[in-house]
Amino acid sequence: MRKEIEVENIDKYEIPLWRKYTLSVQEAAKYFQIGDKKLKKLIEKNPDAEFILWNGSRPQIKRKLFEQFTDEKLSAI
Repeated sequence: MRKEIEVENIDKYEIPLWRKYTLSVQEAAKYFQIGDKKLKKLIEKNPDAEFILWNGSRPQIKRKLFEQFTDEKLSAI
């Protein structure tokens, strides 16, 4: 009985975006305040980038590595 309650309580808590290791395209677009279409284009242009973790055919964005990627690209402009 106790374990059932613990499992149910775990499901009630959602990890905040800023604490997640990887983000979906939609979560990353929300977190970085860019459009999901723009993010998908970045993924298309950089399919082997370190900030992408492929889960089958779905890209997951490694939050910290994508932050570094955007910092480097923006500082080069």
